[in-house]
Formats: sequence, structure tokens, C-alpha cells
Amino acid sequence: MSKPRRYLFISLLTVLAIAIAWYSLRSATPQIPEAIKRGYSEALEQARNGKPGAARVLYQQLARPDISDKRRLWLHAELPNYPSPQALKLADADLHHPSVAVRQAAIHSIVGLVPSGQRSLLLGPLLDDDEQAVRFSASEALLGLSPDDLGLYFGPLEQVIDEYEKTLQAQPATAHNQYQLARLHLHNAQLKEAQAALDATLQLDPGNLPALVMQIEVLDKLGQTDAAQQLLAKQLQEQPNSAYLQHALGLWLLHHDQEEFALLGLSKAVELEPDNRVYRYDLATTLHAAEELEAAQKQLQEIVQRHPADRKARVLLINYWKESGQLQNVQVLLAQLEQMNPDDPALQQGL
Repeated sequence: MSKPRRYLFISLLTVLAIAIAWYSLRSATPQIPEAIKRGYSEALEQARNGKPGAARVLYQQLARPDISDKRRLWLHAELPNYPSPQALKLADADLHHPSVAVRQAAIHSIVGLVPSGQRSLLLGPLLDDDEQAVRFSASEALLGLSPDDLGLYFGPLEQVIDEYEKTLQAQPATAHNQYQLARLHLHNAQLKEAQAALDATLQLDPGNLPALVMQIEVLDKLGQTDAAQQLLAKQLQEQPNSAYLQHALGLWLLHHDQEEFALLGLSKAVELEPDNRVYRYDLATTLHAAEELEAAQKQLQEIVQRHPADRKARVLLINYWKESGQLQNVQVLLAQLEQMNPDDPALQQGL
């Protein structure tokens, strides 16, 4: 074969190899239908409002490899309301996402999807993540778990908490990092250290209500119940229309077996912030414990009406309806749940 022909032959082979490689790469890359590409906003709106088909379109969007990190964060915020094996698979995949923010969002999704006792198997490996921020987010998600629940990750968690504490202590003092430090001290049962960190938080930010409420918790744990009660009473006297403090009062009284008075505080919190689903949920469960089933059902109905995607309230309301024998209401709520997410474990378990 002459030189020109040989060069032509080699060139043709090279072009053919490039074409085959390009075709293989294109075939291996999932082709996203245009309808799904254009459906992000609609999918997010469906998920936020608990509309039929919400889980399916939410999963479709999260499964897209081409979606931006910012959009992925918004989707993860809704995912805990739509549990299923597929939801868990998507959240688990994003624990390995290149973006730190997405990995942190996936951690929050896992917290919402997985019972606390089973969480460590999924989140424990992130205690060894290359990024410090991810290690710290994983440690926060695992705070409060028992040594048995943590299993092999008990030691790694303690190491990360120690690293977290040293990092916070080395930073210039801010209300945020002192509050985080108090949380870690409280986890380690270092009550005096937690109290000092909370004092520092409140010096920097006197109106920090979460720090005030944690300070009351620490005083309780130190056996200073009277001091805790006086601090709470003083804050409520100064801010009687604070729903946050009224809710804290209700929980504190509940903890001290004063159920009747606790209901007053919890009811006042709901009255002050009627759209707060956390306050309503706590009021509903307290009413139920006081054997006021109808009143508890009404509070959960209000949550479901205001926040149709709130699975936690919906599932509890189904249980309360069953308890009172109102099976027609149970069927209505179950049908709505199935329309939103046919793979919901509550349906599979035959709630």
C-alpha cells in the first residue's frame, strides 16, 4: 500500500474510532425528555402543596444529572414528605454529590426519611468526609443517638464532635458559634460548659430565644428547677406575645407533669402563630394524651388543610381517625396520600 493510501486509511480509522467513542458516550448519558426538563417549577409546586403525583415528579427532577445544585437543594427540602425506597435511594446518592451544599441537604433529607435508630448506617460514613462542613453536618444529624444506635460510629462521632468543639473555640466568638458550642457541650453532658457558652451567646445576642430556652433546659438538668422556672417566667413577663416562649412554657410544664397548664401555653402559642405546624402538632399530641381526641383531631385537620404536604400530621390524623372509628375519614385521607405518593410506607403497611 502506498504512503498516501496508508495515511488515508489511518485517518479514516481514527475518525471512525472518534465517532464510535462519541456515540457510546452519548448512549451512556441519560437523555432527559424535554417535558421533564421544563417541569421543574411545576414539580416543586406540586410537592410543596401535596398535589396528586407529587412524589413521582419530585423523584424525576431529583434523578436528573443536569439539574443545578441550587434547584437540587429546593427539591431536598420537600423530599422528607414523600418517603419511599426510591426517595431513600435518591437521598443516598446525593450524599456522594460533588457539591458540599447538596451533600448537606441530602443529610437533612435522610434525617427526615429515616428513623433515628437507623440513621447512623447511612450518615456514619460522612463523619470521614473530606470536607469539614459535611463532617460537622453529619455529626449534628447524629447528636442524641444512643451508643447502641451509633454502633461502630460511636467513636468516629466523638472524634468529629471534639474537632467541631475545637474549631468553634478557635473562631472569634459569635452568637451562632457559641450556641453551637453549647449544643455540643449539652450532648456531652458538660452542663457547666454549656451554661458558659449560653451566657456568652446571650451577651452577644440578648434576644436569642433558642439560647434562652436551652439555658432553661440546662438549669433543669443541673437540678435548679426554681431558677429555670423564674427565668422562663421573667422572659414571658417581658414578651407575653412570643409564640416561641409560650410553646417553650408548654413543653416545660409538660416535662414537669403539669399537663393541664401545659395545654394553656401550647394553645396560646398556636393562637399567636396559627400557621406554625410544629406548635399545632405538639398541641394535638398533648390533647390526645389528655384523652381529648376530638380536639386533637381538629388541630391535625387544621395542619393538613393549611399544609397538605405535611405527611407527619396526615399520618397521625389517620391514626386518630382510626382510633375513634371514623373509617370514612380514614379512607379519604388514605386515598389522598396514595394520590400523592403511592409508594408511601404507611400505605404499604396497611395503615
